[in-house]
Amino acid sequence: MNIIPLSIPTPFYVGDVNVYLIKEDPVTLIDVGPKTSEAAAALRFKLGENGIRFADVRRIVLTHAHEDHCGLAKQVRDEAKNAEILIHDWETGNLFGRLGQEQHRRLLLRSGVPSAVFDDMKALYDEISLLTDALEDGEYVELHDEMELEFESGALRVLHTPGHTPGSCSFAREANRTLICGDCVIKHITPNPIVSPDPVDPERRFPSLAEYLVSLAKMRSYKPTLAYSGHGEPVTDFEEIFNRYVRAIDERQKNVLNLVDNGGSTAFEVAQRLFSKSFDHDVHRFLAVSEAIAHLDYAESEGKAAVELKDGIEVYRKY
Repeated sequence: MNIIPLSIPTPFYVGDVNVYLIKEDPVTLIDVGPKTSEAAAALRFKLGENGIRFADVRRIVLTHAHEDHCGLAKQVRDEAKNAEILIHDWETGNLFGRLGQEQHRRLLLRSGVPSAVFDDMKALYDEISLLTDALEDGEYVELHDEMELEFESGALRVLHTPGHTPGSCSFAREANRTLICGDCVIKHITPNPIVSPDPVDPERRFPSLAEYLVSLAKMRSYKPTLAYSGHGEPVTDFEEIFNRYVRAIDERQKNVLNLVDNGGSTAFEVAQRLFSKSFDHDVHRFLAVSEAIAHLDYAESEGKAAVELKDGIEVYRKY
């Protein structure tokens, strides 16, 4: 299977995003980059270097719905005369604007985020959301765990790998143990478990870190020899990165619990202490709160912490 990585610029601190061209019938893109003129020009040029035009694309498969990965989906689809867009149904909430739903507000206020801080976060993401076009019902085909995307030389198996987001998906080429895994695995950083409403019960938080660890083990079970990432270089030693991630998560768990006061702390308070130097920098505040919430939720599920609701705000205490 001819999998061709294309590095596309983004305006985000994470840097370029990797788009993957499957140059076979049907011509498929896995992710597309953000909706910027620079990204569109780069994608058009790099596809052209491989003899492909937007009009040749038949399928657009999205690993998840963050703007740097999905922003150009509608533009490519429209130039390609209605190519299919495929995404996991648990992911589509992100396509209507992150933090744009009332559930987001309730979940974050419950975590101790002051309403004025939430409003600042939402205003920032309202701007970021301009880098993608929302997909309406009927504009996408749902990805399902274990379904196969067929090509002339074989197939990619869809792996639902939630954690970074609820609907994150990876794709396995079992014939040569190759994975395309979006932001589930990034060689130079540990992926952030983003706070999200639970797709089954939106009044609850999605248990992002617990789900991510399950997804990491699921990818490991395929014994991948090559894992293509959403950012940076491919991973050629999955076992090494698996163990590094587990160690990093264990270490972060200890740090988070050490930052919980004896009298109890909110996730917002822990996030401020955990990322004191970068907390007030643009999107870092939301990412910091997401990280703290994920670790506190995981600690609570593992019996290392307890949580109680005081005046509508969650307060954690360590055991």
